Amino acid sequence: MTSQRISRHLLPGDRVETPYLELPFELSGTERSLEVILRYDTQSAVIDLGCSGAAGWRGWSGGAKSRFVITEAEASGGYSPGPLEAGQWAVVLGLHKVPEEGVTVEVEINTPATGPVEAEPPAPPATTERRPGRLRNLPASSGLRWYAGDFHAHTIHSDGSLSIRQLAARAAGVGLDFLAVTDHNTVSHHRHLPGASAEYGISLLPGQEVTTARGHANAYGTIPWVDFRQHPQTWVDSVTSNGGILSINHPVDGDCSWQWNLQRKPSHAEIMHSTWQYDLASTSIWSWWNAWGTAGLTPLGGSDFHRLNDGVELGTPTTWVAAADPSPEGILEATLAGRTALSMGSPSGGPVLLRVDDELIAIDAEGAIFSDVDGRRRIVAGARERISAPGPGPFRLEAADRRILAISA
Repeated sequence: MTSQRISRHLLPGDRVETPYLELPFELSGTERSLEVILRYDTQSAVIDLGCSGAAGWRGWSGGAKSRFVITEAEASGGYSPGPLEAGQWAVVLGLHKVPEEGVTVEVEINTPATGPVEAEPPAPPATTERRPGRLRNLPASSGLRWYAGDFHAHTIHSDGSLSIRQLAARAAGVGLDFLAVTDHNTVSHHRHLPGASAEYGISLLPGQEVTTARGHANAYGTIPWVDFRQHPQTWVDSVTSNGGILSINHPVDGDCSWQWNLQRKPSHAEIMHSTWQYDLASTSIWSWWNAWGTAGLTPLGGSDFHRLNDGVELGTPTTWVAAADPSPEGILEATLAGRTALSMGSPSGGPVLLRVDDELIAIDAEGAIFSDVDGRRRIVAGARERISAPGPGPFRLEAADRRILAISA
């Protein structure tokens, strides 16, 4: 067994120099497993953990793990298994928070690993029940159907508490037709999605939350890993050139708000986020949307689900997508085309505002207030009311107390 320890005392100046510190080490190519352990005072600092191999990126666990294992056949959540190629590797530390007095970090690198990859928690049995989203049978343009989904959720491949199978079972249980699995700065979960998708009868979309201290974005599609250490303009160009979709996440959300300046902007943004449930009358997102530009921007919604019992549920909010079929490819194609609508209700009920051909239809919204981007308003009189769009979107439904109920582009 070979064990190497690297110790560094980090100061705020180190974070100024680079937010991503690389600690290089060598592998001979004969190793069959690798273990990395990170130790530091977690009360005073926040140090993220990742790994780059001689042949490229091997994974990221951020602040969720202090240990990871990589073998040829399996790896800890957030990391990709495969041959441990010869050459220079690096432990990558994200210097998220470094106190004024500094913090000492110690990295231990063991080959072979001193213990196994952590076991995956058990998942509930599969179900074949039809989804409430499909049963609702909302009006749609010819050849299309509205499917209920959530574009933002996490698993044990980053800082979530559920396995992919557990997450799939829960999403199916709350009535979603599709769910994007968007673990932070990794694509290690992508290879597991088709199996869990088939087992639980729900479309699991491959995603990755490209995460920095200056803002987050979700990249959707079967595309390569996006290097979060580069400027976000490279994310836009890389994702677009690979046929994916990039969406700005929770643009106004405390210290996770979007701060980057872009010359070429992505076509999608997470306009509805689970944090809305705490203040549904907030106007901050409308201010951001107008400043960013409403023309051509497709709104998405995401719960940003991480774990049970933290006040966030999958499908809150719900994103409705008008697609030809509910496969991951069908949902992403329709999303790229901009056929989305958002609601704060559940997949099985609550007000929705849908664009069908050249008109809007308010469903289960009797008594709600319809409003356009210029502030023109009217009362919705019936349970299924057709509305001629008075101009360009976005459009929204509000309750009398100004709570946002639904959005359509």
